[in-house]
Amino acid sequence: MAYHARTFDIAASVAAKADRGRRSYHSGCAAEEQVCAQYQRTGYSLLASRWCAGRGELDLVFAAPEHVAEDIVVVEVKSARDFDTALSRITPAKARRLFTTTEQFLDTQPKGSLTDCRIDVAAVNQGGAIEIHENFFAGGI
Repeated sequence: MAYHARTFDIAASVAAKADRGRRSYHSGCAAEEQVCAQYQRTGYSLLASRWCAGRGELDLVFAAPEHVAEDIVVVEVKSARDFDTALSRITPAKARRLFTTTEQFLDTQPKGSLTDCRIDVAAVNQGGAIEIHENFFAGGI
């Protein structure tokens, strides 16, 4: 019986993981820029991008134009090979962090938690197409 030693290059593994992380980060930034541009073309004004508080981050936060009922629109951007995969990355834990962080952002606003707000999810596929789901959590999580 022959013994075949498997070699594992830990440095190569770490480098590959870092490379995947860099690609993912830049892909996410590009997706956020595309979504931001689309909202701005329709009259939304960017208030914050990658706004952080505690353990949470809001990808994009906009002041809504006058014809929209809400004052603030928070947009969570998810990119993946296809729309379904992108949307599947909104887990219940992610939703809870998003709600908590949105509440923390609203506390910085003049009307605080009384500020009219909605949370959209923008899915971006690998071809760069964008699918926006307004008021994504309206039916619950």
